[in-house]
Amino acid sequence: MAVTKLKSSDYKIYSKFLDNLANKLTSFYYSKLNKPFKVLNKLKGRGYDPVTGADKAFEKFISKEIKKRFPNHQIIGEEFGHKKTKSDFSWVIDPIDGTRSFVIGNPTWSNLISLNFKGNPIVGLANFPVLKKYYLNTSLNTAFVSENGKKRKIKVNQKATFSNMKLSAAFHGSLSLNQQKKIPQILKRMQFPCADALSYSHFAEGKLDIVIQCGNKIWDIHALIPIIKAAGGIVTTWRNYNPIKAGDIICSPNKTLHNKILKILKPVS
Repeated sequence: MAVTKLKSSDYKIYSKFLDNLANKLTSFYYSKLNKPFKVLNKLKGRGYDPVTGADKAFEKFISKEIKKRFPNHQIIGEEFGHKKTKSDFSWVIDPIDGTRSFVIGNPTWSNLISLNFKGNPIVGLANFPVLKKYYLNTSLNTAFVSENGKKRKIKVNQKATFSNMKLSAAFHGSLSLNQQKKIPQILKRMQFPCADALSYSHFAEGKLDIVIQCGNKIWDIHALIPIIKAAGGIVTTWRNYNPIKAGDIICSPNKTLHNKILKILKPVS
């Protein structure tokens, strides 16, 4: 039988590695990257997708730490692409998720790192250096937030209903105005700010009840999938597919609410 699950001792090894890495990344930011920087546009003339020297420096730093500890594992990074090996393990890195936030000095950007086994995200880290906190899952059903050196377990708000939900959504220019007009029930309830991976993290913590985003790449969502699931949340695409191929993502705290929102999104999914 093919092994698709990890032993709990494996979870311990990888989550401990990411736990330590979170603190190293925050120190690295304050010692090396917290200074003026140049912004380049990756989509010259075709749109706007900013990148800075800090994105590249973070990714090199993360890759180096992974290679030191797990030299045979594959690495898939947003800036430097895919380093293939024969291993079943691959690390998916978004060195700075929320580069636009980073560029304008918003503290909501993060480092996202996912460990995948046979393509499935199993351990995820969302580290927010400026907020001095990070989110991590340590097993299939345990996730925590670490803030000011204190760790606490997190759970989604499973009691949320359609009438009292806190909904955060961002379409990132993916939905035309005409498409948006087809989902008035969503537009009316988009009353909570959407801030990159922090929104997904707040959802896992029970502070938000629904997060809807467009156009995620694998490195935007892979690290968050195991955190959300371990906190008891449901995460799929708008068409209710497995989120590992990324794209348009929705997460909610219970089946009833999930199905209701999927139905409302139907005209645009």
